[in-house]
Amino acid sequence: MGFNPTHLQRSLIIAPQWIGDAVMTEPLLRRLHARGERLTVGALPWVAPVYRAMPQVAEVIEFPFAHGGLQFKARRSLARQLKGQFACAYICPNSIKSALLPFLASIPKRVGYLGEARVGLLTHRLKNPAKNQRPPMVAFYSALSGEADIAQDQPRLQFAGNDIAAALAALGLTHGAYHVFAPGAEYGPAKRWPADHFAELALQLELPVVLLGSGKETDLCAEIADPVNAKRPGQCQNLAGKTSLAQALCAIAASKSIVSNDSGLMHVAAGFGVRQVAVFGSSSPLHTPPLNQQASVVWLKNDPDYQPALDCAPCFERICPLGHSRCLADISAFKILSLL
Repeated sequence: MGFNPTHLQRSLIIAPQWIGDAVMTEPLLRRLHARGERLTVGALPWVAPVYRAMPQVAEVIEFPFAHGGLQFKARRSLARQLKGQFACAYICPNSIKSALLPFLASIPKRVGYLGEARVGLLTHRLKNPAKNQRPPMVAFYSALSGEADIAQDQPRLQFAGNDIAAALAALGLTHGAYHVFAPGAEYGPAKRWPADHFAELALQLELPVVLLGSGKETDLCAEIADPVNAKRPGQCQNLAGKTSLAQALCAIAASKSIVSNDSGLMHVAAGFGVRQVAVFGSSSPLHTPPLNQQASVVWLKNDPDYQPALDCAPCFERICPLGHSRCLADISAFKILSLL
């Protein structure tokens, strides 16, 4: 592809819009930094804190864009401010709007995958593989570096100790003295282990449990916390919607362990190397596994002892099309407990 970065070449990274995908770009950024590129990441506000946990990132620009729409005027205005600042742009998302800003800013090298009629917006184009042939996402993003022998490297996140201490103090938490549950999954209920199973697990743990998620998951977390606290007062602390993303990341980094679905916070835990159990239902750990030596994955699809076999998995549906959600409902709290 003809990449010849100069010493301290300034490069702009256009970040994905999902937390998990942002984590999975870290090995790409590590490669670019190692070969002498100074990295600025442009990210939407809800994923920007992830990049502040990557020491190789020199600067994070929070984009003033919202979900949906081209928002051409806003992109053109920001492009004018960025013009002349960067030699190269790496565009992680496949959308046309993500490639528009580097084009309008006249960045000489614009690297990305083909998609959404953006041939003219990119100068260095990678063929976008079909969904059923797409490599694991870490390798997919790392290929933007133009280097050969792209490995499925483990993402690495890191916060300064003072930042973690400040976040824990604000949340009233003690380092290593709690477990985290992340019971949400933005994609839909076919990726969520049942709330009553989380509650059953919480009652079996000696240490208290901290529930993390967005404001939209407050009620879901209450379905876990309320019955547990009725039996063991103070066992569950529901922090869904009550933390910033940066505080949630720090809480995960300092936890004893985390139990989650296939979600963005699962990848965050992997990035911090936290002991974790990841529950998969409608999706597949073959495509987006938690890349962490401390991770255990539970997926009934590849459990030879589970009968009858789950021929329907992975279906990648938001809601179980068969109405039974066996892939999640049949995972017991005891099974998860045995892995913690």
